[in-house]
Amino acid sequence: MGCSNIGCWRYRPRRNWRSEAIAVARRQNAKSWELRAATSLARLRRQQGRQQESVALLAPILGWFTEGFDTADLKDAKALLDKLTEPAIAAEG
Repeated sequence: MGCSNIGCWRYRPRRNWRSEAIAVARRQNAKSWELRAATSLARLRRQQGRQQESVALLAPILGWFTEGFDTADLKDAKALLDKLTEPAIAAEG
């Protein structure tokens, strides 16, 4: 028996909810929601030591935005991306 509404997510394994949220946001062309879910997943990946995956996920989504950089979600995502890429910048210099 399948679930078609968001309320059914609570019955699925917790590790999948972020990816599912990103997929739903993409289907709905909801860029802000996709950014929020991607930031959450990128933060988790960072904690798991998977920084490159985090950057690959977050950087393209941040690239879509051309305004609204003073919003909390964009500030949060940008700060996280800066943290993720900081070691790479330091290693290059």
